[in-house]
Amino acid sequence: MDNVFVEALVRALAVGTPLLLASLGAILNERGGVVNLGVEGMMAVGALAAFAVAVAPGGNLWLAVLAAAAAGALLASLHALATVTLRANQFVSGLALALLGTGAAGLLGKRYEGAPLFNKVPDWNLAGFVISPFTVFALLLAGALAFYLNSTRSGLTLRSVGENPAAADVLGVNVGRVRTLAVLAGGALAGVAGAFLALSYRASWADNMTAGLGWIAVALVIFVGWRPLRAILGALFFGVLYYLQFRLQGNSPIPTEVFSAMPFVLVLVVLALAGLRGQQGDAPAGLGRAYVRGER
Repeated sequence: MDNVFVEALVRALAVGTPLLLASLGAILNERGGVVNLGVEGMMAVGALAAFAVAVAPGGNLWLAVLAAAAAGALLASLHALATVTLRANQFVSGLALALLGTGAAGLLGKRYEGAPLFNKVPDWNLAGFVISPFTVFALLLAGALAFYLNSTRSGLTLRSVGENPAAADVLGVNVGRVRTLAVLAGGALAGVAGAFLALSYRASWADNMTAGLGWIAVALVIFVGWRPLRAILGALFFGVLYYLQFRLQGNSPIPTEVFSAMPFVLVLVVLALAGLRGQQGDAPAGLGRAYVRGER
């Protein structure tokens, strides 16, 4: 029983790692008032960039991770340009970037399909647990982000921009700069989530590698109430669902398709409930609204 529990925990942590990284990035975006539905695309380009650098002659794995973060941030910069500078609809921009990112990654990644990755990021053995360094980073980052948002001056500034950008502007805060930096940081984390898939979890490249994880991460932010530490439990929860999908395959009268669909069903439920609540609760008051100085 203990072995089964440990296996379930380790597998859930592994599957939950990209969800946690991507959702932490989305929390940064949305705490600053910017909705980012392009996480799926940013994860995809991050995965491709990481794999391309890793399989290149003399490729370095940690340089590959940096390339993934840069690719995610680059795609996020388009979202920042559209939503912060040009004040375009945040939902439309995010959806467009999700399609652009996944499409571009699928097209440019054709040459890497089937290519071997001889050196994956090695796992660590911590107190008997075999765990990816990406997972350790994600867990530590959740704690650091919670501290940043609640206990630092710049974190409180970010939250004020998301809650009441006009009031923050009056106090001398550059709303556009804060929001842009938050979007770029969120995109970089989404790219690192993609790097985990390409360099650690699957250690390969395949079209549609993200398989909807980015969309689940977006919903996970709502599910955990925009709280970084709660995101750990949310990522574990979805990780357990994915683990059950494989564990019970052929060993349960319940069709495995039920477990395969469960994360996406929960995403729809979370979004539906959020719609019924009218984005109330813990959502930043200025979420999804472009800020124009002088407008109420």
